[in-house]
Amino acid sequence: MEQEFTDQQIEAARILFSGPCDFMLGVAGLEQLPEASRPEVAFAGRSNVGKSSLVNALTGRKTLARTSNTPGRTQQLNFFNLSDALNLVDMPGYGYAKVSKTQIAEWTKLIFQYLRGRPNLRCVFILVDSRHGIKDSDTELMKMLDEAAVSYRLVLTKIDKIKDQARDKIAQQTLEALKKRAAAFPAVASTSAEKNIGIAELRAIIAGYAV
Repeated sequence: MEQEFTDQQIEAARILFSGPCDFMLGVAGLEQLPEASRPEVAFAGRSNVGKSSLVNALTGRKTLARTSNTPGRTQQLNFFNLSDALNLVDMPGYGYAKVSKTQIAEWTKLIFQYLRGRPNLRCVFILVDSRHGIKDSDTELMKMLDEAAVSYRLVLTKIDKIKDQARDKIAQQTLEALKKRAAAFPAVASTSAEKNIGIAELRAIIAGYAV
């Protein structure tokens, strides 16, 4: 269900993520996108899924990506340069957010245009709150990525908030949903940014896309 990694892969990923990870720029329109000079992975998910917290946990920094209790805090594509080996892209949350419908529509358009047209995009990590499972807006994104032939992986977040039996059930349900998806990687990662669960393994997965 989850990938297994050697100690060497885990250590190599730890070293990569312990290196420099610098904010490059925030992009509010496609014309502002940086040069596609290195591989890129993006993090997508519904508002308040814990995306910024996960990015911070992966990089071992508390303030790399801003976190907030208010859904919809990330309002642009935020690009980070990880050791000149990989771009990390923190994307605007989709679905519910305490902003206008017009603003949500603009964010959604930006997300989809970026995902469809970025030549160096290696993988999209779709974050799903383990307490709630896959929602319609997640399914919509997966459908679009299937049609655009953009590879993606599902990552369950906040896994520490549910009991072991519920963890196994939601992981299995998520895995079953992926079997119908052409561009999905057939495994599910389970994480908790707060308890540092699954972070080392997710780093190893991401490191596999680096230069």
